[in-house]
Amino acid sequence: MAGFVLAALFNLSSVNAEDLDFIVAIVENDVVLNSELQTETAAIVKKLKANKVDLPPDNILKGQVLERIIVDKLQRHLAKTSGINVTNEMLQAAVKEIAQRNNMNAEQFKQQLQSQKINYKDFEENIRHEIAINQVRAHEIGGQIKVSDSEVEHALETQGEVTLDKSQYHLGHILIAIPEAASSEVIQKAKRRAEEVVAKLRDKADFNKTAVETSDDAQALQGGDLGWRTLAQMPTIFVDVAAKMAAGDISEPIRSPSGFHIIKLHEFKGLSKVQSHILTKTNVRHILIKTNELVDDNEAKRRLMAIKTRITDGDDFAALARAQSDDKGSALKGGGLDWVVPGAMVPEFEKAMDNLKVNELSNPVQTQFGWHLIQVLERKQQDDTSEFKKNQVRDAIRERKIEEETELWLRRLRDEAYVEIFKDRL
Repeated sequence: MAGFVLAALFNLSSVNAEDLDFIVAIVENDVVLNSELQTETAAIVKKLKANKVDLPPDNILKGQVLERIIVDKLQRHLAKTSGINVTNEMLQAAVKEIAQRNNMNAEQFKQQLQSQKINYKDFEENIRHEIAINQVRAHEIGGQIKVSDSEVEHALETQGEVTLDKSQYHLGHILIAIPEAASSEVIQKAKRRAEEVVAKLRDKADFNKTAVETSDDAQALQGGDLGWRTLAQMPTIFVDVAAKMAAGDISEPIRSPSGFHIIKLHEFKGLSKVQSHILTKTNVRHILIKTNELVDDNEAKRRLMAIKTRITDGDDFAALARAQSDDKGSALKGGGLDWVVPGAMVPEFEKAMDNLKVNELSNPVQTQFGWHLIQVLERKQQDDTSEFKKNQVRDAIRERKIEEETELWLRRLRDEAYVEIFKDRL
């Protein structure tokens, strides 16, 4: 209803074509301004040129960019109406993670953005929106995705070779979408369009440019690039087709509930299958001192160094853990955390633990929980191949389901929303 109200308020006759800014689309109770479209289009053009992708006609490119903005606004709107709140702590944690992935601290990363003339506040706002959208998707899709033990066993029995094959396929993808409950006429029209695209591509048309021009998929503005994937990471309907393709091949249209898919195998890397997986397990114990209003970082470290000295001089670690550790659960076991596997502990703890020799005491180690004194009691190796393969298959099935459901969900979100596009203003 809000969309119709906005349409009445912002009818085209009320907008002077010579105005500096004007509305190009209405999305539920929001609008897309021309300035917004121009800014996003300029950013996309810059990326496409950097990737040496030939640009499609301006009106087609703007139409694709506008669709991306519309879907983005619909997700933001859903996040807002769902009561999703991205706190400053969540935002800063995300920025820190991005900086670390680029081998920088937060301040260095900020300076790097500024050197590239990227407004830091705008960057933070974009990250805030991305977090909100990811939370919406997790709520709408992630919670619905289940992978049963029987699915894993069935995949191992019927597709074991495919599932465990680590060969990498660099795929391009074009989607000719069809709406839900489409008539046979609409389906046939989409099929003919997909066949025309295949013929065009096989006649040496540039795939990336064609994807930007014609694809209804989220990767359209990246030239349809799906990146490198194993067979297990692909949508199920692509697997048999991709496995038989040679580099440069274009597939026939592949039907799915979303529409007709066309894939191109850009490159292929053959890699060996998983043969065995040996897991290192560590028997570890610790003493934790938490910080608070009365105990700052320096005091926590001082206490742990004093405890370390006592242990080195012969005092019992377990007794000191029971008496002084703030981790009450492990304190009852003399600080024991039992046998832990890789990934079970927070990164700072695991890194310090892995660097210790058996029976060696660490210096104080800081994590989100406070300060730790760590001691490794024992290490052992375990053949974990069977469980490792099952987990790989489970993860692959889950990722595949999430991708397929996300595609359908975004299409539904777009189809069911009130959207009005003023095409003569693009």
